[in-house]
Amino acid sequence: MRLELGSILIKDVQPGASQGVSGGVLTVDPAKLQELVLQDERITGVKVEIAKPGESTRITPVKDVIEPRVKVDGGEMFPGMMGKVGTVGSGRTHVLKGVSVLTAGKIVGFQEGIVDMSGPGAEYTPFSKLINICLVLEPAAGLKPHEYEAAARTAGLKAAAYIGEFARTLTPDSVEVFETKPLIKQTQEFPNLPKVGYVYMLQTQGLLHDTYVYGVDAKKIVPTILYPTEVMDGAILSGNCVSACDKNTTYHHQNNPIIRELYSKHGKEINFVGVIITNENVFLMDKERSSDWSSKLAEYLGLDAVIVSQEGFGNPDTDLIMNCKKIELKGIKTVIVTDEYAGRDGKSQSLADADPLADATVTGGNANEVIVLPPMSKIIGMLDFTDKIAGGFDGSLRPDGSIEAEIQVITGATNELGFNRMTAVEL
Repeated sequence: MRLELGSILIKDVQPGASQGVSGGVLTVDPAKLQELVLQDERITGVKVEIAKPGESTRITPVKDVIEPRVKVDGGEMFPGMMGKVGTVGSGRTHVLKGVSVLTAGKIVGFQEGIVDMSGPGAEYTPFSKLINICLVLEPAAGLKPHEYEAAARTAGLKAAAYIGEFARTLTPDSVEVFETKPLIKQTQEFPNLPKVGYVYMLQTQGLLHDTYVYGVDAKKIVPTILYPTEVMDGAILSGNCVSACDKNTTYHHQNNPIIRELYSKHGKEINFVGVIITNENVFLMDKERSSDWSSKLAEYLGLDAVIVSQEGFGNPDTDLIMNCKKIELKGIKTVIVTDEYAGRDGKSQSLADADPLADATVTGGNANEVIVLPPMSKIIGMLDFTDKIAGGFDGSLRPDGSIEAEIQVITGATNELGFNRMTAVEL
């Protein structure tokens, strides 16, 4: 598959009736976005606010972050969710770069997050560097948590697709081309380079812990193979409420840094063969099945080395180690990407599972590290849940509006795709 990603660089976002992009400025009509979102009877109110880098603004509770895009050629955006179930990953996609649609509002589960646009908290999240078009959602009375999550997810995707349409006829500031050929052709093209693959673990551990592949809840799949460009083009979407620090938002999936890094070395140092997607399961039998399949597929592809990334912590640590161990036992070198819950002093066991074969590890940092987030002049969303979310505690929200909590509360702080600025070293 050959995918062209055309980036339109957005320098500013302004509200206004004359919607579109001109001179790097995106103009969006809040009333039109409200009208779009309120077509869903599960949402009874929506407030549209714009948060810009450097502002004294706190956004919370954050549900999802989505990059606005449009498929110019080769399918539809968010297949299986917003459009027909057509294969993506080829043709041309235009991207509004530097901007996001960010959904927030009343809490769904206890694992939702905070994005500060300035101050120390801003250094822990990539979303402080974006201009965020925030949708603060009000759910209908009596709506169940999983129904609310689905409504919030749909609202964000609809808004991102709507705004992405403004880029359809624009001339991109830059165009990047990514290509992976069918397996036999791909392996023959660079016969002297090591064949490398990526095992992409998707969060699927029960209600409110969902990830979608072409619109299908990944709990219902067995591990399978994707072209890397399919991931880059919207085939995988977030639908979960895992801890904010290591949650893969839809934006993370759209801009997966592991895939980008493997492509940057493709044809030079490695032969990047493809992506194996697998799920994270609750029960042992399901963990065994999925890790058996991921290792089998890695062997089937003839890989010499594999990177395995995780989402979440605790129970998924077992899936991570199973994948690593079984792939290593196939004679395939394996590197795992995770984060750590090593206690506030950093001295506790980092993962809930371990194995001597997991001897090559990349870490996104310790989620239990404590931070004090200073008060902000503006709150987009609400603070009344701060003591309840994962990483917070009774008294986290101080009378002056500052927050003392673990960095677990910050969206993307220890992201397990490496989409952050954190790591850890062994002393």
